[in-house]
Amino acid sequence: MMTKTVRRRNNMARHRKACPVCEANIRFVDYKDERRLSRFITERGKILPRRISGMCARHQRQVGIAIKRARYLALLPYIAGFES
Repeated sequence: MMTKTVRRRNNMARHRKACPVCEANIRFVDYKDERRLSRFITERGKILPRRISGMCARHQRQVGIAIKRARYLALLPYIAGFES
């Protein structure tokens, strides 16, 4: 006699966070806006993943590119605590 595995449904439905960039009605993320970009990096200087920041895929890509450009121009640090 074989037993079937029963999958239980999760009663608590998870809701997606709304994209903060979409909510602010921004079409393109600018690398010169360091105050906005600093919201999407950790205190160590790493880029926050989508599941934590709640961004949509399009804006996550734009933010990643903008942060890398801002780092290159020394607007944002590569590693926190090493600003000269």
